[in-house]
Amino acid sequence: MSAEGESSGLVPTGVFADIAEAVARLIELAGIAILVVGGLLTAYWALRDARAGEKVYERARRSFGRVLLLALEVLVAADIVQTVAVELTVESIATLGLLVLVRTVLSFSLEAELEGIMPWRRAEFEAAQAARPPPSEDPPVEL
Repeated sequence: MSAEGESSGLVPTGVFADIAEAVARLIELAGIAILVVGGLLTAYWALRDARAGEKVYERARRSFGRVLLLALEVLVAADIVQTVAVELTVESIATLGLLVLVRTVLSFSLEAELEGIMPWRRAEFEAAQAARPPPSEDPPVEL
């Protein structure tokens, strides 16, 4: 008995789909808000620091890159809610898989670009850095 508007649970299918659709849209709006607010804050901080005579490119690039990563993760969550709760078809699942794959590759690429190291090599890199002796405080000897 799964006709439109009916379900075996407490909430009718049509109502659940409407709620899930609204939640997916809210999550998408949150992702867009993260991009807009993060971009504006990054631009503001870059302009403020540039006026103070600081070099801002790397800091602004890193800051906006982190904003992009967060927004991508939120948008993936919206896609999952949309697909699983609203449009559960083979085509929608395949589309979701492709979207998640593309956004995951983008996330890894952005993280590698921002951090200068692939995410799965970070622990190895940090362990090597911790094992390295601290730089000496002695001034260089001139001959």
